[in-house]
Amino acid sequence: MTRGAQQAPNPDTHTGNGVARHPGGPAGRARTSAWIRAGAIAGVVGPVGFTAAWIAGALRQPGLSFAAPQISGLAAENARDPWLMISGFELLGGCVIGFGAALREALGRRRAGPGPRLMQLAGLLTIATGLLRRDHVLLTSGPESWHNHAHDVTSAAVYVLLVTVPLLLARRFRGDRRWRGLAVPLVTSAAVSAAVLAAFYAAPQDSWDATLQRIAVTIPLAAIVAVAIRLARLAGRDGNAWSPGDADAVSHAHPGRSRQPE
Repeated sequence: MTRGAQQAPNPDTHTGNGVARHPGGPAGRARTSAWIRAGAIAGVVGPVGFTAAWIAGALRQPGLSFAAPQISGLAAENARDPWLMISGFELLGGCVIGFGAALREALGRRRAGPGPRLMQLAGLLTIATGLLRRDHVLLTSGPESWHNHAHDVTSAAVYVLLVTVPLLLARRFRGDRRWRGLAVPLVTSAAVSAAVLAAFYAAPQDSWDATLQRIAVTIPLAAIVAVAIRLARLAGRDGNAWSPGDADAVSHAHPGRSRQPE
């Protein structure tokens, strides 16, 4: 860099609203904030829509109590209105992919950590889980189709990510003044979800299995909604000044820079 030239702005530096600043002036930042807010809205719509789908599907199964079928069973070939649960899977998966992209952009692509990317992977696997349908509403013994086996594999991977992603986000958030309030709730949600999933897999055909599964899935989805709401609020704030925590982070990454707001 020639003497007297100014250093190019770091695309991953953050403004006072906790959202990464991007070149392009106020108009560029407004566009970035707009689509980050859209991603945050998706982070709420997906979990809410998915939850509404399994509640409605469970209420519509003839001859079965509300607590009997697992979530995946509601999309089975012999379920009533399986399209309802399939749509829930696809909606959740697509929204989580978009939300993960928006969260990564907001946190800074180089500083976001693996959490947002793994969240997007969870969304992709959720889409696959909805398309790879179970054979029956209830778990039964006997031969199973290839897509039933594939469904079990993808759903198990989603369960692992539902525990892993909140832990990774909590690790990223705890050092950020604007996000650290979510660190403990995220760790708690991951721990509770892991415990419930362990109980679920210990007795997969027990009368409580569907209830345990619903709890294990709903808790991390609620955590995603909490992160999405925080992201929407941060993206809507004016981002012209550094927050103290973000200024420190940039100062450590670039020792020659001042810690004072720009």
